[in-house]
Amino acid sequence: MSITSGKVIADQTFGFWTALFLGHHYSLLQGFPIHIFPFKPANENRTSIYTKLESIKDFRNRINHCEPICFKDAHIDCSEAENIHKTLYDLISWLDPDIVPFFMAVDNVPNKIDFIKKNIEDLI
Repeated sequence: MSITSGKVIADQTFGFWTALFLGHHYSLLQGFPIHIFPFKPANENRTSIYTKLESIKDFRNRINHCEPICFKDAHIDCSEAENIHKTLYDLISWLDPDIVPFFMAVDNVPNKIDFIKKNIEDLI
């Protein structure tokens, strides 16, 4: 397999892409990373995007480490999962709104959250 610039870029981790929005990396790249999101609202900036990416990364890490994701203290609570889900769709739509329907067609997260909410008494 030959090494291409496209392959090198595609093989970068989510942490790498998140780090592009840290102040020092962002300024080294002269603000270019923000152009990844051509459809972002005007009020979104480097800091807000970094915060969103970091929250997604932290949530993903909790899942990878088998930590609970739908609990707040001793109570079942899906609000963080719902917030991360919304944030993912925001970022996807800022990349290209035309690809949102594709993701919605294969996304079963809302069904899982609805199941938890409807069956909360049985789950306790």
